[in-house]
Amino acid sequence: MQDRDELLNEVDEVLNEKKRLDFKYLVFMLLIISFISLALFPKIYIQQRIYFKSRDISKLKGEYDTLVEENKLINASVESIRYKNQILDTLF
Repeated sequence: MQDRDELLNEVDEVLNEKKRLDFKYLVFMLLIISFISLALFPKIYIQQRIYFKSRDISKLKGEYDTLVEENKLINASVESIRYKNQILDTLF
């Protein structure tokens, strides 16, 4: 019975020691978290900037393609009008 109580007391002591968080442990964990944050922040920031720039570029590329197609249609319309104008001028 006494051995069992001693064993339980020792187990309680070991468990209670691990539950205590001292100030050094807290500071150490905060430093580790801050170093990890400082190491990852530039990467996350740069990836975010690249994502938004690529979105803007994609939007501008779409607008450019639309304008190129409109320019082709307008040039075709101008050629058609110019051709009709030249034919009408020769008839009169």
